[in-house]
Amino acid sequence: MVRILIMDINDNAPEFVHTPYGVQVLENSPLDSPIVRVLARDVDAGNFGSVSYGLFQASDEIKQTFSINEVTGEILLKKKLDFEKIKSYHVEIEATDGGGLSGKGTVVIEVVDVNDNPPELIISSLTSSIPENAPETVVSIFRIRDRDSGENGKTICSIPDNLPFVLKPTLKNFYTLVTERPLDRETRAEYNITITVTDLGTPRLKTQQSITVQVSDVNDNAPTFTQTSYTLFVRENNSPALHIGSVSATDRDSGTNAQVTYLLLPPQDPHLPLASLVSINADNGHLFALRSLDYEALQAFEFRVGAADRGSPALSSEALVRVLVLDANDNSPFVLHPLQNGSAPCTELVPRAAEPGYLVTKVVAVDGDSGQNAWLSYQLLKATEPGLFGVWAHNGEVRTSRLLSERDAAKHRLVVLVKDNGEPPRSATATLHVLLVDGFSQPYLPLPEAALAQAEADWLTVYLVVALASVSSLFLLSVLLFVAVRLCRRSREALVGRCSVPEGPFPGHLVDVSGTGTLSQSYQYEVCLTGDPGTGEFKGMLM
Repeated sequence: MVRILIMDINDNAPEFVHTPYGVQVLENSPLDSPIVRVLARDVDAGNFGSVSYGLFQASDEIKQTFSINEVTGEILLKKKLDFEKIKSYHVEIEATDGGGLSGKGTVVIEVVDVNDNPPELIISSLTSSIPENAPETVVSIFRIRDRDSGENGKTICSIPDNLPFVLKPTLKNFYTLVTERPLDRETRAEYNITITVTDLGTPRLKTQQSITVQVSDVNDNAPTFTQTSYTLFVRENNSPALHIGSVSATDRDSGTNAQVTYLLLPPQDPHLPLASLVSINADNGHLFALRSLDYEALQAFEFRVGAADRGSPALSSEALVRVLVLDANDNSPFVLHPLQNGSAPCTELVPRAAEPGYLVTKVVAVDGDSGQNAWLSYQLLKATEPGLFGVWAHNGEVRTSRLLSERDAAKHRLVVLVKDNGEPPRSATATLHVLLVDGFSQPYLPLPEAALAQAEADWLTVYLVVALASVSSLFLLSVLLFVAVRLCRRSREALVGRCSVPEGPFPGHLVDVSGTGTLSQSYQYEVCLTGDPGTGEFKGMLM
C-alpha cells in the first residue's frame, strides 16, 4: 500500500466573509469599546491558512481613531468620535496569511449623532438703554446654532411671558427681541430678560442667556402735591419771617426731571398784597410770614402754590394754600354805654320806690377779638354803698339788689369791671352815676361835678352878656358923637365961608394923634385957615 501525501502550497489568499462591513457607532461611545469584528478565511492549511489582520494604508486620522486586533480582527475605538466633525469613516482592512498572501476588506463606520451639543446663542447687537416713551424698539439681534443634526439640531427660542417684549424670527436662525409697547420707567426701570433656547433632542438640551435692559427716563410726569389743598394756622402778632408751614410735591421721574422748585402764583384777588404777606423757599417748599399779622385786619387769605420740575419741557402743578390767622387776646373790652370820654357823666335816675331787681341801666361793651377772647363778663368793682346795686355777669345789666330806704344816700357812684375770657384776660372799667329821686317829677339834682360844670357855664354866659352890652353901648355912643360932630361942622361952615373941608381919607403917612403911628382911613381931619398972615388958627376934628 502506498500512501501519497499531498503537500499544501500557499496558493489561496485570505478572503473576507463580508465585504464591505457596515457599522454604526454612537459618537459618544466610550474609548476601547469594540466597534466590529472582521473575519477572513484562508483555505490553505497550516501556516498558510493562519490569518492576521491589519489596517491597510490608513490615514493618520484613522490610525488615531481606530485599532484592530491582529489575531481576532476586532476593531476598537481609540479616540472620541465627533459627529459634527466626521460623520463616517472608510477603513481598509488587510488580512495576511502565513505565506504572505493577503486579501482586503472594507469597513464603513458611520458615526451616529447624539444630542451632545447644547444650542448656541450668539448676540449680534444689544441696546442696553431704551427711552420709556419709545414705540416698538429693537433691543437685540441674535443668532441660534445647534451643532447636532436632525431633531437634535432643531431648536425652540423663548422668553418669559410676563415681559413687554416679543421675539421675532427674521432670517434662518436669526431672531430680534423688540418691545411690545412703550415702556414706563416709573412702573419698572430695569428688565432682566432670560432668553432660553431648547433643542428637540433626547434628552433635550437648553441654553440660557440673560440680558439687562435699562429704561431711561423721559419727563412725562408733572410734580404731584401730597395734598390738593393745605390749611395753615398762624397766631396773630407773629414775629416776621416765621415759618408757618410747608408744602411738598414729588415727581415720579428721575434726575433733573424729578427736581422740583416751588413758587407763589399771582393771587386771584388783585387787592391781596401776597408779596408782602408770605414767601416760599423754592427748594423745599417752606412758607414764611413776612410781617406780623393782625386778626382784626385780616382773618384769612388763600393763594396758590406752583411746583415745577427742571425737565425739558418743564411740567408743573398747583395746590391751594389757605392761611387762617388765629386770634390772640390783644384787645381790651371797649365800653359803648355809658360813654367814658371824660365829658359830663351821665346820671341814671332811680325812684326810691323801685322794687328789688329794678333795671337801672345796662353796660354795653364790645371786644375786637373773637371766640373766647371776646366773651365778656361784668362785675361790680366799686360802689358808694355796697349791697345796694348788683351787676349781672353775662349781660351787664345794673339792677337794684334790695328795697331803697330814706337812709340811703341820694348820690351813688358805681364802677363796673368788664373782663374778657382771654389768656391772660384783659379788662376795662365803666363809671356810673346814680341819683335816687322820690319821683321822676322831682327836679334834676346835679352831682357836685355836674353842679361845678353848670356854674362854670353860667359864669361864661354872664361874661358874654356883659361883653355884648359893652360893645353895644360903645357903638351907640360913637353914633351919637358922630351925629353931633357933623351938626357942629355944618354950623361952623355957615359962619366961615372960606373954610374948606377936604373930602376922603388922608394918606396913611400922617401921624396918628393916639401915638400908634398913622391915622386910620376912617378918620377925617378938618383944617381952617384965616386971612391974616400974621396969625393962624389950627383946629382939627376926628371923625
